[in-house]
Amino acid sequence: MNVAADTKERILTTARELFHGRSYADVGIKEICTLANVQKGSFYHFFPSKRDLAMAVIDYMADDWAHGFVAEAFDGALPPLERLDYMVDAVYYWQKAAKDLEGRMPGCLFGNLALEISTRDEVIRARINAVFTKASARFHEALDQAVERGDMAPLDSQATATAMLAYLEGVILLAKTRNDPEVVRQLGPAIKSIRIELKPPN
Repeated sequence: MNVAADTKERILTTARELFHGRSYADVGIKEICTLANVQKGSFYHFFPSKRDLAMAVIDYMADDWAHGFVAEAFDGALPPLERLDYMVDAVYYWQKAAKDLEGRMPGCLFGNLALEISTRDEVIRARINAVFTKASARFHEALDQAVERGDMAPLDSQATATAMLAYLEGVILLAKTRNDPEVVRQLGPAIKSIRIELKPPN
């Protein structure tokens, strides 16, 4: 990795940890530069504004998320409904590891940012929404395959996928509020009971 790439990586990694562990508003550029050991000039070379940094962090985390435990959970080699169980387990162990290490649950970075910024920054809101839309598509695909295999009766798979993602984000938020990852383990499996029926044709 060359010097420029290493500098950018340090800024992104530092900002990701601070935004996730605390909040977007609570973290300043000066602190990010200090902890990343970079000069402000270097920061602004890569990121013209804090918003640009936030957008880059969202993309950085989304890519890591998509190619990490989400990819593992929604592996096409797994039976469709088992993917939902795997996803819940992955979320649980991710949050539990953070709690064991830091003493508190960080929750979901995207959910945290959505709650904090969505009503104040339309650009960031749209970027987070795109991340959630891609995540919902994973549930959608699994549900369609489960119906095709005869593992479940036909349903409105797109609406159900969106509802499942909303439920999981809500469970993570509740677990964060209680600072207890066991909430994810207790409530998460109920995700498979969510079902939105197809509307009858007019």
